[in-house]
Amino acid sequence: MPIKVSIIEDHKPFRESLIYIFSSTEGFVLGNAFSSIEEAMESMEYCDLILLDINLPGLSGIEGIPLLKNKFPEVKILILTIFEDDDNIFKAILNGADGYILKKTPPLRLIQAIEDAVMGGSPMSPVIAKKTLDLFKKYAPVKEEEDFGLTDRENEILSCLVNGLNNDDISDKLFISIQTVRNHIKHIYEKLHVHSKSQAVIKAIRQGIF
Repeated sequence: MPIKVSIIEDHKPFRESLIYIFSSTEGFVLGNAFSSIEEAMESMEYCDLILLDINLPGLSGIEGIPLLKNKFPEVKILILTIFEDDDNIFKAILNGADGYILKKTPPLRLIQAIEDAVMGGSPMSPVIAKKTLDLFKKYAPVKEEEDFGLTDRENEILSCLVNGLNNDDISDKLFISIQTVRNHIKHIYEKLHVHSKSQAVIKAIRQGIF
């Protein structure tokens, strides 16, 4: 089944470039395209993932995340923005964003990020992943280290996730297949009792695994 992507972006030329990408890329289908949260809340139909800008007329993208999640609980929301400051990153993640990508990201990387998010990942541009890691190191209370029974390979892959690597990066770095990476990540989730990459990273930091 193709991935259905909807867009909330007020900058018309950029919105139209996104529309072109998802109208012409195999494995994807364009859902709705709106210029504000208010329009989306009124008329959006079900989709697999929403590409969401932050700086919008009316409600901001960050304010819109919980509203959209409440209306479409299963939808993935990927922030696509120019902002890379700590405040916007932190608020977006706390409000439930499934990933945070900068607009300067090349189209192929954006496609990979969407696929990753739909598969349950939490894609982030490298600079955002680093900032997120620094934020949680700074603010998350560290608990006493607990033995979760992770294997050496699972610890190695979890370390890669903490450092912001996606599945493709991990596959290349460790010379293993994408499916093997996914299998290890699934086992990591089970052992840490989490359901996403962002939760795994946060727990690894809070529990002092690294």
